[in-house]
Amino acid sequence: MNSTTRSTAKWLGIGSLAAICLSATVAAQEAGLDAAINAVEPQVIAWRRDIHEHPELSNREFRTAALVADHLRRLGLDVRTGIAHTGVIGTLVGGQPGPVIALRADMDALPVTEQVDLPFASKVRAEYDGAEVGVMHACGHDAHVAILMGAAEVLAARREFIKGTIQFFFQPAEEGAPAGEKGGAKLMIEEGVLDGDNAPEAIFGLHVFPFPVGMIVYRAEGAMAAADWLTIKVTGRQTHGSSPWLGVDPIPVAAQIINAIQAIPSRQLDVTKAPAVVTIGSIHGGVRGNIIPDTVELKGTIRTFDRPMQADLHDRIRRTADLIAKAAGAEAEVVIEPYSPVTYNDPNLVTRMLPALRWAAGEKRVVPARPIMASEDFSYFQERVQGLYVGLGVNAPGVGPLQAAANHSPLFFVNEDALVVGVRAMVGMALHYTDSPRD
Repeated sequence: MNSTTRSTAKWLGIGSLAAICLSATVAAQEAGLDAAINAVEPQVIAWRRDIHEHPELSNREFRTAALVADHLRRLGLDVRTGIAHTGVIGTLVGGQPGPVIALRADMDALPVTEQVDLPFASKVRAEYDGAEVGVMHACGHDAHVAILMGAAEVLAARREFIKGTIQFFFQPAEEGAPAGEKGGAKLMIEEGVLDGDNAPEAIFGLHVFPFPVGMIVYRAEGAMAAADWLTIKVTGRQTHGSSPWLGVDPIPVAAQIINAIQAIPSRQLDVTKAPAVVTIGSIHGGVRGNIIPDTVELKGTIRTFDRPMQADLHDRIRRTADLIAKAAGAEAEVVIEPYSPVTYNDPNLVTRMLPALRWAAGEKRVVPARPIMASEDFSYFQERVQGLYVGLGVNAPGVGPLQAAANHSPLFFVNEDALVVGVRAMVGMALHYTDSPRD
């Protein structure tokens, strides 16, 4: 290790070049990078708590968007608002020529009533799908927004050293737009965020998960599943509950359909090729116990990693529901709508960014992951430009992955000690990519 390398490692607070492997130019110019990231940590935590206490549903992230836009303007960034309804993009032009990249965070919360005992727990209620619901950041998007706001502050303070342009995408409606509306990454792309002279050539993002705190997990190629919305409307014939033979009861038909379609992946598909899941999460039918209703509506999700398997599964669901319904004298209308494709991490980009991730979290805390059946509309960006999406562990100390509440649970918990690692990861990937030699 030469004297320059030793100085670089010392400046960044890391003892060896192998532990960081960031480009020498970036390291030499960013002597205070560790200090700057540590200095912004309290503000990142404060932002996260504020956003957590004031969650907003998809396409309704007005307060969050205003908070983000005000912050980016204070940093001197060019700011665009109203993208895909409530999205915000801040553009940071570096002091030297180089590539255009994007860092992305999602802003929306979920229709979940919080059960975590926190002084800043959400008490917000809103309307969702015609019903009043609690609203909670049960998937950690509050952490994503705060992390990217912190990364923007660190990078903006060093703009003269940055080679190229960094765009900060604050995206609405990752969880899916309300019925009858468009939204999310797909709508942002339709509105041109990946087009024009300032279009990014690469995009980076992260998601918090119930893994050990501060751990970063990654997977090359298919990392998260493709997702489709599933709706099945079973129509029978209404009659009195005491005389089911005088009508056609759609409720037991719906129950048979649920059992049958959820067994398709385990009994009809070659799951050694790729995993697949069918889940029904919503059942609605009837108004009282002694009236057999005309209809029952089932809503669910389909998760796959392989496109031919996805198409085959769709066909099997349609056929199974139709034949079960017909056997009972009922009808089944099946509607399958795509939500997002597979989240696909470019293998070359994964290899290229591993040094930055190891610098962010530590050599032994960056680990490869198995496929995750959750989905992400970040994948729409990856269909257009190379992208990398990683996971950040946020469990409480001593809590294992199988003990912690999962994303979308009313008990989902974010250990704020992980937030600074998230800032480091976003800053590290941005600097490492923009400063790396061009292919």
